[in-house]
Amino acid sequence: MAILSGSNLTKSFGTDVIFSGVSFEIQENDRVGLVGVNGSGKTTLLRVLTGELSPDEGEIYKASAAVLGYMEQHVCRDLYRSAYSEVLTVFAPLLSMERELEELNQRLMVKNADMDALIERQALLTERFDREGGLTFRRRARSALLGLGFSDEEMGNPVGILSGGQKAKLQLAKMLLSGANLLLLDEPTNHLDIKSVEWLEDFLRSYSGAYIVISHDRYFLDRITTRTFEMENGKMTVYKGGYTEYLAQKEENDLAARRKYENTKKELQRLEGIIVQQRQWNQERNYKTIASKMKMIQRLENTLEKPDEAPETMRFSFGIRQRGGNEVLKAEKLSLSFGQNHLFQNVSLDIRRGERVFLIGPNGCGKTSLLKIFLGINQPDSGDYRFGAGIDVGYYDQVQSDLDMDKTVIDEIWDTYPRMTQTEVRNALAIFLFKDEDVFKPVSALSGGERARVLLLKLMLSRDNFLLLDEPTNHLDIGSCEALENALQEYEGTLLVVSHDRYLINKIADKIYALEEDGAVCYLGNYDEYLERSKERAEEKKTEKVSTPKINEYKQKKERLAALRKDRAALKRMEEQIAVLEEETATLEARLSDPEIASDYEEITRISSLLAEKREEADKVFFSWGELSEKLEQAEREETPGQTP
Repeated sequence: MAILSGSNLTKSFGTDVIFSGVSFEIQENDRVGLVGVNGSGKTTLLRVLTGELSPDEGEIYKASAAVLGYMEQHVCRDLYRSAYSEVLTVFAPLLSMERELEELNQRLMVKNADMDALIERQALLTERFDREGGLTFRRRARSALLGLGFSDEEMGNPVGILSGGQKAKLQLAKMLLSGANLLLLDEPTNHLDIKSVEWLEDFLRSYSGAYIVISHDRYFLDRITTRTFEMENGKMTVYKGGYTEYLAQKEENDLAARRKYENTKKELQRLEGIIVQQRQWNQERNYKTIASKMKMIQRLENTLEKPDEAPETMRFSFGIRQRGGNEVLKAEKLSLSFGQNHLFQNVSLDIRRGERVFLIGPNGCGKTSLLKIFLGINQPDSGDYRFGAGIDVGYYDQVQSDLDMDKTVIDEIWDTYPRMTQTEVRNALAIFLFKDEDVFKPVSALSGGERARVLLLKLMLSRDNFLLLDEPTNHLDIGSCEALENALQEYEGTLLVVSHDRYLINKIADKIYALEEDGAVCYLGNYDEYLERSKERAEEKKTEKVSTPKINEYKQKKERLAALRKDRAALKRMEEQIAVLEEETATLEARLSDPEIASDYEEITRISSLLAEKREEADKVFFSWGELSEKLEQAEREETPGQTP
């Protein structure tokens, strides 16, 4: 059964038609990838589906059981709000009711003329608050965050200091708590490392509802989608299968459309030739033939549809000035720290001419910092490195700091390569889709994808034979990613690439270094081969750990039991403390209800303030109690593994 559908949707901004005639259906368990070049209308369509924008034409049908959850590219705008408070925003109606109930309680403590109306409102609101989950929503929010890997300490952290992966999980927690059964996800893998992307894949593969996901991560789309919606030239085309299957079907459809168009044009030319010939003979029967052929031409012209032009994409290549030696880079036992922040140690690399080496690892492990050691920007704490003979190093910076925001696009290139003529600069810019007046745009006005194209052009013109690329596919749409892949495959130099783009790694890599705290582990092959070998390595480590004899097992067990007794005692003290606080809270509430002090404003204020302090203290103790309870239950299960949790 369709839970969401669109019929002949059209959306324009001014005279610009973003899309028209868009129709589709989303079934209960659909897994849909929404693809297209930047600016093709993907995000606009999601905003129309959420109701944030209204379509100019067409209709949207949403089943009564459909609950939409929208995961935007840029969210959590209040960076000072805690992660826990951010998740609670899902329960805004309950929070509003809670505040109103508190106000009603305060007003009922002071006699009013409308006491009956206040009591009736309080009763109705209390019943609704309980029915809609008001007594449990805070516990549910905390449980969701715990399930997604947040500790109580991390729940209290401001959103602004969370990693990209944590912010993504925060959004998922909000969607889960909202009861959404149709997720609309706009670039959910942006800024996530590979581990976080794999976690998101597992989550979506086991998700019981439907989702539509916009992403330029092709490996991700292949793993989590079963249908593909393509936005191109203002239209939508629906394909079966994930990204790779969509590509094959699209190529086949485009080829069939071109052949049909060419064959129809040939038939029209043949019929027009017959008409010319018949007119030369100028006989009555010839006029009948001409009339018949004219009707055939009209029918064919009515059905003639020229295939849409494919969106313009880049086509470029990286050349080299000189070949360079066989040894490109040798690094031995490098380590790096910033103050107390220890990034890595004992990192050794050996890169030979022509190799395509990728550097992977979780966010924050020091991949970019390692590249900056080779660029001379960072100084290692220990270890050394050396380049081979004739090595020219080029660098692609993912944060795009190498661009001057005050320059125009043409000046950014021309000032870097002043020996080029204006015609040469403009021809080079045209390859990277900067044409006509676009070349005079200020760099500050460019999108992230456009700035990435400027950086790639500067890199292409450098003709360096050893390229250090830091997340080169960030900001690029799928067409630009494919153009970059083709250029890298044809490149005769050597590559060292930091990337979380597994599709790129699979297509290009012949060696992978996984950066860890205690070194860099080398794997030969592409990403799929790395996955297989890393699993084998993990199994070997597990086997070694199991086979290692247990040292001081008796002593360790005694220490665990002592820790358990200590935690049980602490838990009991917390329970006693909670009981005392509840008793004190009840006493204060009773005093507030005492008619004798109802008119004593100062006393009511003092008691209310004290009551708030007691409640806050009780909440803190309860949170600590919950955390310790879970820890204790886990420890007890480990001590008695035969029992069912």
